[in-house]
Amino acid sequence: EVQLVESGGGLVQPGGSLRLSCAGSGFPFNDYAIGWFRQAPGMEREGVSCISISDGRTHYVDSVKGRFTISSDNAKNTVYLLMNSLKPEDTAVYSCAAGPRLAGKACALYDYWGQGTQVTVSS
Repeated sequence: EVQLVESGGGLVQPGGSLRLSCAGSGFPFNDYAIGWFRQAPGMEREGVSCISISDGRTHYVDSVKGRFTISSDNAKNTVYLLMNSLKPEDTAVYSCAAGPRLAGKACALYDYWGQGTQVTVSS
């Protein structure tokens, strides 16, 4: 059974940091790409960042470049999203997704999704 479990969300003040984790099981982790998405109330889901596990290629949406960092710990089948300098507009439910890697790409077409974790940036 494929599982993706997110953790690390919470309430943080503007300018603060959070690190989200996405733990995967039930699929060949090293042959996959993992993406982080977010969805705010009333808004469409947005791709935030992704990483191809085997070669470490990464991609970020412009709004988070320089603030967010995606990384992986292959021994733990876990991908992290370190979020610094958080802004109120980063408030959303963050979800991770997994899909077979595409050659030369950081992102993928995603087959599996986690349940999500809430991130709230507010003073």
